[in-house]
Amino acid sequence: MSEKFKLLFLCTGNSCRSQMAEGWTRKLKGDRIEVYSAGVETHGLNPNAVKVMAEAGVDIANRKSKLVDEFRDTELDAVITVCGNAHETCPYFPPRCKVIHVGFDDPPKMAQALAAKGENEERQLDCYRKIRDEIRTFVEKLPENINNRIV
Repeated sequence: MSEKFKLLFLCTGNSCRSQMAEGWTRKLKGDRIEVYSAGVETHGLNPNAVKVMAEAGVDIANRKSKLVDEFRDTELDAVITVCGNAHETCPYFPPRCKVIHVGFDDPPKMAQALAAKGENEERQLDCYRKIRDEIRTFVEKLPENINNRIV
């Protein structure tokens, strides 16, 4: 049996997109990929991310927001930044570790814009659902699609 591919999803606060990506990877690719998620800061889990992932049958409710520093000594094959801030502030990883950026829109920011326009909670949750589904589509092609990305 070969060793699992080790992957870290990195976001600003490890509260939404990186947690969704970790959840999908555990569910869909857990037999092939050892997955982690972290942030350059910690913001705690976003309750709307937890809610929409549960709708899709993925439980992330018991996950915790972690700092990227917790993974300094973990030998990773790849780090995927899922937001612009994390990409710009991504710490150094050894050359063996491929660092790529796959940006996804920020659901809380999208929902906040809709709330400012008076949209109801269900429409705001649709922002989270959209990104949840985009992340699932990306994860379904892991780890093969990592090699097709530009660092």
